[in-house]
Amino acid sequence: GGQNVNKVETKVLLMFDLNNADIFTEAEKIILKDRLVNRLDSEGFLHISSQEERSQLLNKERTIKKLLLLLERSLKVDKPRKPSRTPRSVILKRLQNKAVRAQRKKTRTKPDARPD
Repeated sequence: GGQNVNKVETKVLLMFDLNNADIFTEAEKIILKDRLVNRLDSEGFLHISSQEERSQLLNKERTIKKLLLLLERSLKVDKPRKPSRTPRSVILKRLQNKAVRAQRKKTRTKPDARPD
């Protein structure tokens, strides 16, 4: 770090009040509270901090970007997965490999212990 670490305090702590944010509907607030439960404090504030940069201004910009990205990812609705069948070729290949493995192990047994 150098002397800059000891001389300046550039850490930024952003506290976003999720309960009083007018930009979200009540349904969106419920989704956000559910998905961000580990980042919210008891009063409903979302805490985001940054101290990576040497400049406090850059850290402020970084925390705002983190907030926007976090809110955007939390509100994104995942598409439901379409159930699909395992292709027949994959099943046959697995069974073929299984037979080869079994034959290889069978050849390792002692000649007199082979069941014929």
